Amino acid sequence: MTSSPFVAAREPHLVHRIGWLRAAVLGANDGVCSTASLIVGVAAASADTAHIALTGVAGLVAGAMSMAAGEYVSVSSQADTERADLKRERRELHDDPEGELAELAGVYEGRGLEPALALEVARQLTKADALGAHARDELGLNEALAARPFQAAWTSAASFATGAVVPLVAAVAAPASYTVAITAGAALLTLAGLGAAGARAGGADALKGAARVAFWGTAAMALTAAVGAMFGAEL
Repeated sequence: MTSSPFVAAREPHLVHRIGWLRAAVLGANDGVCSTASLIVGVAAASADTAHIALTGVAGLVAGAMSMAAGEYVSVSSQADTERADLKRERRELHDDPEGELAELAGVYEGRGLEPALALEVARQLTKADALGAHARDELGLNEALAARPFQAAWTSAASFATGAVVPLVAAVAAPASYTVAITAGAALLTLAGLGAAGARAGGADALKGAARVAFWGTAAMALTAAVGAMFGAEL
């Protein structure tokens, strides 16, 4: 009998990518969007190239650390909840095995099995791995969706930094009079590409993924450019 609360997957599925894909896509998109928005806002206020570069670097470092910390704390909370549920389930299996067997059978019966078959399935799965059966079918936990705080943290930080490099390089390389246009254009192209790639990796429509990310990126940069232009004019 295995002691694992999960049953190992026998073939790859798109859902197995969720743990790292969500953090990577979120981090990269945020890196591009937030850094580009900062740069566009500062550039719209008529700042010089040195100040723009400093803003971009500061945004990259602060954003990457913020993403890592936020993902780690968030996913750690999820992991704590999963462990608490498994601990309680393990205790209930020890204290009331018959009641837990009936509960598991009820889960399968609720999914459409005949009562006798549901009970037999519950007995077989309990014999093979009682905790794994309850974790998967009663609690909805599985290996593909298990919380991994460190994986989420470093993936988010690395992808944020990678994404932030694009608008930063574009801003530094662009002529001063075209900083806003070139930075915004590079950011939007990158965001659209990331949205499409993330959608394809998850089995979704690439065009929709690109469009929704580009839309919110445009909105963010437009708002910060307006704020930068307003304060720049006042200065």
